[in-house]
Formats: sequence, structure tokens, C-alpha cells
Amino acid sequence: MAGGLLVAVVLWAFTGMPALAIKPNAQRIGGAIIAGIFHPDWSYVYTGDGEDLVSTLLQTVAIAFAGTFISAIVSLPFAFWAARGKHKFWLVSRSGKFLLTAIRTFPEIVLALMFIKAVGPSAFAGVLAVGFHSVGMLAKLFSEAIENLDNGAGEAVTAAGGTHLDTTMLATIPQLLPEFVSNTLYRFELAIRSASILGIVGAGGVGTPLIFAISSRAWSRVGIILLGIVIMVTLVDFISGTVRKRLV
Repeated sequence: MAGGLLVAVVLWAFTGMPALAIKPNAQRIGGAIIAGIFHPDWSYVYTGDGEDLVSTLLQTVAIAFAGTFISAIVSLPFAFWAARGKHKFWLVSRSGKFLLTAIRTFPEIVLALMFIKAVGPSAFAGVLAVGFHSVGMLAKLFSEAIENLDNGAGEAVTAAGGTHLDTTMLATIPQLLPEFVSNTLYRFELAIRSASILGIVGAGGVGTPLIFAISSRAWSRVGIILLGIVIMVTLVDFISGTVRKRLV
């Protein structure tokens, strides 16, 4: 039954696709793209004018870092709001979870377009887009960590006469800190990938020169930009993964 339903869904999806057609000049264009990618424009790596590959990659990392850092702080109150078992009424946590789900439904590229209208085409729009979307994801992960928390330490603080604030600061936060940092680093890895393409719509970062190079068919420049993105993402993943392994 399940297999037949899956086949039906796949067939239904393909019925809405146009007939596959290859353009006559597809081979020539494909050859030019491959040749450019495998013969990157090394002169673009660093020119000193702030528009080179190194500068735009650093801007991409800065956008991802600032957006993730801001969202990690903003996510904490939302996480406690959405965590089950922290409120007398279940509707409170349900409303928090619904809000976080609503935030995550907005793709970062759409958020970037919206913020560009508000603050103009700039890296700041990219920071806002990454930060807003990250709140939905980080707060969800943080709330799940709070729900799985061992309440023994908190009960001990309460038994010693501690207030609710004492319980949060002396028992809850210290237990959650390693997982908070680990989830934030994981989100930073994802934010690097997102920030790499937000420049396509004018939100700063390496996506801006990438779309210009593609539009002008400067495939050698496309090749060096893609190589830079691969190196940047690989380094960030390695460093972040190493730190997370030490924390968890």
C-alpha cells in the first residue's frame, strides 16, 4: 500500500514537468563552464580593493557570525517560552512552539529580500536575514535541551532556599551551556552556506560577485569563487566540528 502510494506521488510529480529538451548550444556552453571552473582566475584572489575573493569571503563569514551570535542571545527567552514543563498551562509552550515554527517557514533568501527593502542592499540585510531565521532553529533546539534537562540540580537549589532566578542561573544555565554552544556552532556552519548565496539578491557576501560573474559569463571567475566557497565551508566545518566534539 505504502509503496503504491509512493509510486503514485512520484508519477504525479513528474506529470507536471515540461518535456526534457536540450538546447542546441548546450554542449558549447557546458564546455565553457567546465573549462572556466577548472581554469580559475587566480588574479581575483586578492586585489586590495575590497572587492576581491578574500574580502568577500571574510564578509560572508562576518555576516554568518554576526547573525548567529545575535540569534543565539535572542533565542534564549524564546526557548524557555516554548519548553514543555516550564509553565503551568500547556497553551503557553504550544504558542511558543507555533511561533518558532512560523519563523522557520520563511526561507532566508525571502527574508533577505524583505530586509533589503527595509535597510537597503547591504551586508546588514544579510545579518538580519540570517539572524531572524536562526532564531527559529536555535530556539527550537534550545527548548528541546531544556525539556530533557535533569531537574535534580534545580531542586537542590530550591531546597536550599534559592529563588527561581537562582535556579536558572546556578542549575539550568550551567547544565545547558555545552549544548547551547554546540547547537550554536552547528547553526553557524549552516549560516555560512546561507550567507554565501544571500549576496545574489544584494545582501552582501561572496554571492554578489558570484552572480555578477555568472551573468557576464566570466566562468574563470566563477571557478575561483566556487573554489573559495568550498575551502571556506570546509575550514569552518572542520573547526566547528572539532570544537563541538570537545563540548559534547
